[in-house]
Parts: sequence; C-alpha cells; structure tokens
Amino acid sequence: MNFLRNVNPVGAIADFRMVFKEAGSNRWRFAALALLCTVGVFSIMKGESWKKARPLPEITYITSWPEHRTDAETKQFIAENQRRKDAQEERLREYDKVGQDMWMSLGRATGVNVDKIKAEADADKAKAVAEAKSKAEAMIQPDGRVPIGR
Repeated sequence: MNFLRNVNPVGAIADFRMVFKEAGSNRWRFAALALLCTVGVFSIMKGESWKKARPLPEITYITSWPEHRTDAETKQFIAENQRRKDAQEERLREYDKVGQDMWMSLGRATGVNVDKIKAEADADKAKAVAEAKSKAEAMIQPDGRVPIGR
C-alpha cells in the first residue's frame, strides 16, 4: 500500500510533456512510429485465435465386402463367422469348467459343501433365464410383431 501512496499520475504526465518538448524536431516521427508499432502488434494479436480449429469428421466406408458379392458368398461368410463364434464359446465353456472344477476341489478340501452351493447357483441361473424368456415373450404381440416404444 505504501507504493500506491507514492504514485502521482499528475507528476508523471508533467514529466512526459517535458521530455516530449525536449525531444527535438523528430519527436512526432518517433511518436508516430511507436503508435504504428503498437497498433500493428495489437492488430496481429486480435486476428489470432487461441481456439483450436474443429477437425473435419473422418468418414470410414465399409470396404471388407465387395460390391459384386453373391448371396451364396454372403451365406458362406455368415456360416463361417457363426462357426468361429461357436468355437470361441466352446473354448470359454471349457475354460470355465476347468476353473469351476479347481475351485470345487479346493472347497471340498477345505470342508465346504460345494454341491449345495452349485445347486443353488444353477437354480438361480435357471430362474434368471426363465424370467428373461418370459419377458421377451411378453413383449411379442400375438401376431408375432414386436411393438415399438415399449
């Protein structure tokens, strides 16, 4: 706060006027040059933007299917894809079975009734499947159409 008490704009303006009068005959040229430089810098700054330009969207076309593909080729592709999915599901089932057997043997070794736990889990799974099936069947109208917005 002490610094602001010592600031006197009236004295600063008087000092500027005195130096400006003593500068000689070129003072207007230097003042014009300083003003021109200042206006130039600020006009360049005004034209600049700190925002990043929005990138144009990239369009990716499906190129994996040739245009002249026949229906037989499409059916063959679908059948092969389904075979791969079935094989993957079978591998996952085998993996889950091995893991389940391992945990069941560990449970038996520690004295846990794993058969009871497995029966309860199977019952819960069957109940969830039945609920999902009944919900899906309830959504289908008697004529086989599925209502929109339901």
